[in-house]
This record gives sequence, C-alpha cells and structure tokens, in this order.
Amino acid sequence: MSTGTLLAIIIPIVVVIALAVAAVYWMRRRRLRERFGPEYDRAVERSDDRRTAERELREREQRHDALDIRPLPDGARDRYSREWINVQDEFVDRPEDAVHDADRLVTALMRDRGYPTEGFDQQMRDLSVEHGQTVDHYRAAHEVEFLSTHHQATTEQLRGAMVHYRALFDELLSNGGRARRAAS
Repeated sequence: MSTGTLLAIIIPIVVVIALAVAAVYWMRRRRLRERFGPEYDRAVERSDDRRTAERELREREQRHDALDIRPLPDGARDRYSREWINVQDEFVDRPEDAVHDADRLVTALMRDRGYPTEGFDQQMRDLSVEHGQTVDHYRAAHEVEFLSTHHQATTEQLRGAMVHYRALFDELLSNGGRARRAAS
C-alpha cells in the first residue's frame, strides 16, 4: 500500500475518533449543566478551570447516589405542610423567629428525606445534585438567617428569606428532582 493510500485511510479514522471524543465530552458537559443549572456556573466560577469544576460536580453526584434519599410518607408531608403554615403565621409577630424556624424546618425536612445535614456547605453540595435550580434560594435564605441572628436583617430581607426557604421547602416536600427524573 502506498503512503497516500494509508494516509487516506488513517486521517479519516483519526478525525472520526477525535469527533467522537469531542461529542462525548460535550454531552457530559451538557448533562452536568442541565442537572446542576446555575450551580454549574457557580462551580466553574469558583474553580481554577472548567475540568476541575466538572470533576467536583461528578464527585457530588457520586456522593449523592450513595445517599438514601427517599420520598416522604403522606402523613409526614401533611405534618410538614401544617408546620410550614405555622411558621408563616409566626412571621407576622416575630419575623426573626419565623426565619430561624423556617431554617430548622427545612433542615428537618432534608434529614427526613435522607440528606445529611452536617454543615451548610455540605448541605448545599448534596442538594445541588437534585435541586440545582433552587439551591440559590437556600443560599440566599441562609445568608439572611445569619444576619438575623445578629439582628441585622431588615423586615424586607426576612420576608425574602421566607420566600426563598419556601421555594426549597416546596421542592423537597414534593420529592423534588428525583420524582421528576423518575417520571421521565
């Protein structure tokens, strides 16, 4: 076989392999972006480079897959709904207390669903796998909750925190991303 014939065979094979590798890489990135939503961009922004961020997100997925995340029984879901109504009612007279109670209620709900609740940063990483669209709500609420611990949050900030807690609470209560993923 001549050199020209060999090159005519080898070059298209190399090109096809390179395109296949690029397609796999692009599909993995796209899947991570869709799964993590805004949290993907946050991870890339915080990281040295995109590959490091994507590796960290895949590690989050592996940790999350090892957790025993479970739906709530109907009775527990009803109890949490009633408790949330009580927390909202408390906001009128004691907004700071209501925000602290909302934080505790969301943490209890996470625990009952099977999420570990040690440390806020780890909670954020664990939640981001299935709740990438709503973890920013939790982050914002937690910041205001911290301010209110020092009596530095305005009533408007406290109201916003309740709205943010409610977004994550509703998603966790309805079994969030896992229920949607199983349905598809």
